[in-house]
Amino acid sequence: MHRVGGMRRCEPSRVGAGCDDARVRVLGVDPGLTRCGLGVVDGLPGRRVRLVHVGVATSGADLDVDQRLLLIERRIEEWLEEHAPDAVAVERVFAQHNVRTVMGTAQVAGLAMVAAARRRIPVALHTPSEVKAAVTGNGRAGKAQVQTMVARLLQLDELPRPADAADALALAICHLWRPAGALGAPQRPAASMTSAQRAWAAAEQAARR
Repeated sequence: MHRVGGMRRCEPSRVGAGCDDARVRVLGVDPGLTRCGLGVVDGLPGRRVRLVHVGVATSGADLDVDQRLLLIERRIEEWLEEHAPDAVAVERVFAQHNVRTVMGTAQVAGLAMVAAARRRIPVALHTPSEVKAAVTGNGRAGKAQVQTMVARLLQLDELPRPADAADALALAICHLWRPAGALGAPQRPAASMTSAQRAWAAAEQAARR
């Protein structure tokens, strides 16, 4: 186990050596063009969750949009390559008053979905209210409450910051506990999954029926 910005991290290469191998790993993506929250969480037996890594991919507002998207896309690719998640959970984008903001958010969400699909990693979309309800029990919870509950659930020594990072972790936790947002069928052959991953995939399928 390692510390990342004051938070614990379980290295993928050490699974089985101090880390529980009966786990399902989810990458949560809180899309945004200026800040894109990224959070990797392991789901363990007994509805336990464990932080793997958390951070934010950023791009400067002084850059052209194509270059900003390229920077974000590269960071998402790096995270997928390093952490090898079993699923990617992305916040479902809704129309906002600021059309420019929602377009950038939707573009980044698309990048995350394509990057996952390229690796045949299942993708799920969850609304903000679904995520808040899963983590706090209140679909209208504020950002501070989400941060507090994420820290409590992951047994962190400090609140995950910025809010984009906390939201990404909350997305991952939501998908581990409420997999109904999964798109399509599991894309990985059952023979390549652990027993925990097969059970989780079956739960996803059942949730969509």
